[in-house]
Amino acid sequence: MTTRTAEIRLPSAWSLGLARGAMEIRQFFRMRDQVVFTLAFPVVFLFLFASIFSDDIDSAGITASQLYVPAMMAAGIMSTSFQSLGISIAIERDERVLRRLRGTPMPPAAYFLGKIWLVLVTGFLETLILLLVGTTLYDVDLLSDIAKWAEFAWIFVLGLTACALLGIAISSVPKSGKSATSVVVLPFLVLQFISGVYISIDTIPDWMLNIGALFPLKWMCQGLRGVFLPDSASVLEQTGSWEFGRVALVLGAWCVGGLLLCLLTFRWKNRRDG
Repeated sequence: MTTRTAEIRLPSAWSLGLARGAMEIRQFFRMRDQVVFTLAFPVVFLFLFASIFSDDIDSAGITASQLYVPAMMAAGIMSTSFQSLGISIAIERDERVLRRLRGTPMPPAAYFLGKIWLVLVTGFLETLILLLVGTTLYDVDLLSDIAKWAEFAWIFVLGLTACALLGIAISSVPKSGKSATSVVVLPFLVLQFISGVYISIDTIPDWMLNIGALFPLKWMCQGLRGVFLPDSASVLEQTGSWEFGRVALVLGAWCVGGLLLCLLTFRWKNRRDG
């Protein structure tokens, strides 16, 4: 008499990552104050700056509000990835959530896939909201060219990926969950000022722009301006062109560099746990 033993197939890291992502998204939307603050923050700043400088028209015939829309999109992408992950992972590490997860059979990749799904959903929603506000209130034209949508897609994906990886990497810097917000928000705030989010590129000193050019936010702003603004507006950039090739190169390099930083610096335990 022969007996057959059924093979037990363990779920793959991909399927576990999908399940983890669904849980992360549910948890995010259950915290209504966090949802409102995260998604409304760039919209409020867009409204404030566009209202204050509503009468400003530059030499290219572009209003200040039109310049702010793609810049705030870039800031929104970085907010939902870099800032969100940098703070939330540091808190989870401090509360020993990561330590408990590491002790389960779940592959480590599933945890990070879950975070990526979360930032993809929140980043897409943030960008969609800003796009709707920009096209309905601030005379930004909705893209009608497939090539422009393709440019927008790769800037969004590369920018979100680079910022998410940097967020995971910087989560290891705070000594505790309580200090995570200060540690993560400060560099993000500085980058917004020197990358053309709050201040027009042509009014920022070159040395500040050169520092901002070392990081992804400046290139996301520049790339998205190139997607949503007319070609005549490129004269406002530091080099007088959109430089899409360089945008792709820098964002791609930060995806690779961010991954290396994560591999070298990420910890599952807090420093005081050894």
